[in-house]
Amino acid sequence: MESKTSLNDNASAHLRIAALPLWKGRLSITALKGGISNESYVVEDDTGKYVVRFGVDYPFHHVFRTREAMTARAAHRAGFAPELYHAEDGIMVTAFLGAKTWTSDDVRANIPRVADLIRQFHTNMPEYIQGPGFMFWVFHMIRDYIRTLAAGKSRFVAQLPTYLAIAEEMEAVQKPLPIIFSHNDLLPANILDDGQRLWLIDFEYAGFSTAMFDLAGLASNAGLDAEASNVLLEAYFNGPPDFDLQRSHAAMQCASLLREAMWSMVSELHLNAPGIDYAAYTAENLERLDQALERYRAVYRK
Repeated sequence: MESKTSLNDNASAHLRIAALPLWKGRLSITALKGGISNESYVVEDDTGKYVVRFGVDYPFHHVFRTREAMTARAAHRAGFAPELYHAEDGIMVTAFLGAKTWTSDDVRANIPRVADLIRQFHTNMPEYIQGPGFMFWVFHMIRDYIRTLAAGKSRFVAQLPTYLAIAEEMEAVQKPLPIIFSHNDLLPANILDDGQRLWLIDFEYAGFSTAMFDLAGLASNAGLDAEASNVLLEAYFNGPPDFDLQRSHAAMQCASLLREAMWSMVSELHLNAPGIDYAAYTAENLERLDQALERYRAVYRK
């Protein structure tokens, strides 16, 4: 059986951080909590504060750090992200903003503001992206996860045909939209507020797509109801959403939750993060998927 990718323990992480040729004077290293596939630390030296994040390539998740670093640099040049100072050997070092990490409540209270941020990111980022473009299409990722889970003899093998059928159902109702450059991991915690402006962080899955996955992912991650989702769509598209757009968004929320559940299933096979219970995270997202599917089918299967 293929060995799992393990994260560092605190002692080895501190040694690797201290060995970086970036620091001036004495170091203070404090762990940042919250990640379920990467580990992060706040590091302070005589020049200021920085965020150090560990993360190697995860081909099973379509995550490649050179592409992530390119996107992070582009996002900084475009004015959306903190500066990236170092990106080698599985370690990224960025500026520490000292900003508030958003919660679901913050998203719900600031829908027009976050819709404007997302639209600007989608519109402006292509000018700054360099090298080969990466296409993120959630339905391709789900199909590839199904192949990975089947090959790895996941405990969910018997359910894979059902998951594929759900993905096909949701893909079939997607409304054609322009290709933009999207973030593709819009958890509330990936939005930071410094009191004057909003920032985006964590670009592991960023790539060319349509706007719908970001809009649906944000809605599902923040727990937006149908009314709030319509406010988000209206703010983003500068007008009331029609039936096809509403259906596309509701279906993409189901796809977003299915992808998150399958991300966790694949992580069960391939990742070993101390203190992280991927099986519990899988169960949580499957429950949320069931609820979203029930709501979607009650409205759009009439």
